[in-house]
Amino acid sequence: MGSGAGERGWAERRPVLFPFLLSLFCPALSEQIRYRIPEEMPEGSVVGNLAKDLGLSVHELPSRQLRISSEKPYFTVSAKSGELLVSGRLDREQICGKKPACALEFEAVAENPLNFYHVSVDIEDINDHTPKFTQTSFELQISESTVPGTRFILEAAEDADIGLNSLRIYKLSLSPSFSLINKEKQDGSKYPELALEKRLDREQQNYHRLVLTAMDGGDPPLSGTTELLIQVTDANDNPPVFNQDMYRVSLPEDVPPGTTVLQVSATDQDEGINSEITYSFYRTGQVFSLNSKSGEITTLRMLDFEEIKEYSIVVEARDGGGLAAQCTVEINIQDENDNSPEITFHSLVEMILENAAPGTLIALIKIYDQDSGENGEVYCRLEGEVPFQIISSSKNSYKLVIDGTLDREQTPEYNVTITATDRGKPPLSASKSVTLIITDINDNAPVFLQASYMVHVMENNPPGASIAQVSASDPDLGPNGHISYSIVASDLEPRALASYVSVSAQSGVVFAQRAFDHEQLRAFELTVQARDQGSPALSANVSLRVLVGDRNDNAPRVLYPALGPDGSALFDTVPRAAQPGYLVTKVVAVDADSGHNAWLSYHVLQASEPGLFSLGLRTGEVRTARALGDRDAARQRLLVAVRDGGQPPLSATATLHLVFADSLQEVLPDVSDRPEPSDPQAELQFYLVVALALISVLFLLAVILAVALRLRRSPSPAAWGCFQPGLCVKSGPVVPPNYSEGTLPYSYNLCVAQTGKTEFNFLKCNEHLSSGQDILLCSDSSGALFPLCNSSESTSHPETQMAQAPPNTDWRFSQAQRPGTSGSQNGDETGTWPNNQFDTEMLQAMILASASEAADGGSTLGGGAGTMGLSARYGPQFTLQHVPDYRQNVYIPGSNATLTNAAGKRDGKAPTGGNGNKKKSGKKEKK
Repeated sequence: MGSGAGERGWAERRPVLFPFLLSLFCPALSEQIRYRIPEEMPEGSVVGNLAKDLGLSVHELPSRQLRISSEKPYFTVSAKSGELLVSGRLDREQICGKKPACALEFEAVAENPLNFYHVSVDIEDINDHTPKFTQTSFELQISESTVPGTRFILEAAEDADIGLNSLRIYKLSLSPSFSLINKEKQDGSKYPELALEKRLDREQQNYHRLVLTAMDGGDPPLSGTTELLIQVTDANDNPPVFNQDMYRVSLPEDVPPGTTVLQVSATDQDEGINSEITYSFYRTGQVFSLNSKSGEITTLRMLDFEEIKEYSIVVEARDGGGLAAQCTVEINIQDENDNSPEITFHSLVEMILENAAPGTLIALIKIYDQDSGENGEVYCRLEGEVPFQIISSSKNSYKLVIDGTLDREQTPEYNVTITATDRGKPPLSASKSVTLIITDINDNAPVFLQASYMVHVMENNPPGASIAQVSASDPDLGPNGHISYSIVASDLEPRALASYVSVSAQSGVVFAQRAFDHEQLRAFELTVQARDQGSPALSANVSLRVLVGDRNDNAPRVLYPALGPDGSALFDTVPRAAQPGYLVTKVVAVDADSGHNAWLSYHVLQASEPGLFSLGLRTGEVRTARALGDRDAARQRLLVAVRDGGQPPLSATATLHLVFADSLQEVLPDVSDRPEPSDPQAELQFYLVVALALISVLFLLAVILAVALRLRRSPSPAAWGCFQPGLCVKSGPVVPPNYSEGTLPYSYNLCVAQTGKTEFNFLKCNEHLSSGQDILLCSDSSGALFPLCNSSESTSHPETQMAQAPPNTDWRFSQAQRPGTSGSQNGDETGTWPNNQFDTEMLQAMILASASEAADGGSTLGGGAGTMGLSARYGPQFTLQHVPDYRQNVYIPGSNATLTNAAGKRDGKAPTGGNGNKKKSGKKEKK
């Protein structure tokens, strides 16, 4: 059995302190834990309680997983008791050979935390091998003339045991002629010599049979025998004599086969055949060869110091007469640095988390070199710059630990090469590489390729189309690097967001869910989030701004002239004495588009007298180009086209009916009695219409019937207002106040007079017009409009006539006061529209805001000292110098005045009294 705790150096001298100190310093002990046991212990025998000697309790064994790390499984650890048990045959002679000390060294490894302990078990020899001779019998020839006292070296027996159990003594059976002498070599081994006690007589006895016994020192001793056959030969006076009884030589182990070791030499004083000497090995060898004639010894094969360190050879010299002499040759093999170190890994952790802390143990490394001395001393190093280091633990044992920060995204794996070099001359080294894979953790948040995104999308885009793509990258692996996209915030309403845009969670492509309308939504902003699938998940946000571009999808809309309640065109009167440049009327139109798409131009398509009127290209103002001639018709017709600046341009048309008259009484008979001059183009169109009407008469009758039925069933009094006995009614707004479509919030009150050909009835009106009220207009049967209530005075006489004043030419705004979409900025007919779409859109927004104030009654058309009510909302810096005045585009038929500010402050002067078609104050005039 073993010696229990074994030998532990200072621990045996401090038995009282050992248990306490062992529990504190056991993981850091650098000295070995030693046990001593005899060889050939049966399997399962207890060597010692390893767990107890390491300071581990029985309860800790399952978690610590104590085990043995060695090249050959000689021992194992009991998982229940922690005892070190024998698990294989322990044959000291097989393990250590003839070494005086035999120890098995191995590592005891414990987990949680990972550590190892150096354990050494000394194997003690037992007397389990008997001495053995190589042959069962030997023959020896001795001449009868050999003198007494001559000695003959006999073959030595072999005993695998050492120490006391090794071969101790030789014994010879009783013989009067021979005796045995026990000799000892320099290394302590024994060999026998046979001594001749008296002369031999061949004639009396030619053979002698003796028994040679070899005994060891064990208890009980073991022995081995061989038979010695001695043949007595005829006399030969002089035997060979060697120059030396003992030859010693040192030989490096790396000499090639055939190398001469040494040469033995013997002489014989006899002559003739008795002096011829032949050399031979007393026992045939397999490592060296001997030249029988010269006595030269050479090597037969390569030598290995690690296998056999010393050879002892007996050389025999025999003459022709049969006399022989023997000498011993001892060859000492010198160690050479012919073995490279061997590297082995234990408890290798190949998968390492990238957040592993410095000092984390990766592997245990053991290095073994079969050479001796400095040739077997080894030091270890790492090749290249890697975040690891090697720490020496004990003799030829090292730890591989982390020595830096690991980042899988920079280096996903490390090919660690460990080189071990001995201290021989020249030194030999060996390298071994191991691949350490760095496993990923979610330590990188997604990163967008751009800090922000801005995309331009034209309106009327197809729903479902891709409008943008955001992209983010994540260097992590697997779910840690798998990115999904989502919209987390927007300046749109949450309920409306899903109906506008969506984003693909996999690709980051942003899709439009609907067709965008620039007039309703010009820009919006999204916050897109990229989120990985790690635990915990990491994310990043980016801003995506979508700008909706304008298309020319809205045709211009004519606000004035408007059609009457019955669908007929209205008339404007022009004084016969109007001079060239006289402002007759103004075509007012708006376009819901922006930029160039809303830049309007006015063109005359048809005119009764082409040279009589001129039309402002950008303002839409209709002026007289020359004075009215005698041959000119009193009734003129202009067909005006309004085009925007889009590509392709969109347009709308308006028809102007102009009547030259100095008074309203003069206009109506002319309109009623005198037919218009025939227009060939109009006649042709008339005939075409009549032809089509005849072909589709049934369809037209059905349409007329449907319209009549709809008018009769309509519950709205406004639809029949003009057919009531009271001819003066307030109509609804001519244009619905849909500001999103660009319509200005102005409305007119119309009075329609239904008369005969020559008789006209004028109604009285007691309504007082203010700047915030509707304007009361009257229309005759021909559709001409004229103001009815211009004064607080009224009359009930049916023949009351309205007096007309001469036209006032100072009512108009100056050119510098007419910016906007229908007028040039600097009074130039070909003024340049702003190229910046957003400046234009801001301009229109302020115009619509001012128009909204006017519609809500919050401000008058001329209130606020020329600010149009903008200063209250946008601050005093916004004046009519910055905002286009659309009031110039509102023209009141039958009057020479357009809407202006209250006191005419915009022109810097008070308005002067006009002499146009206005009713004289304080007077009544009858026809």
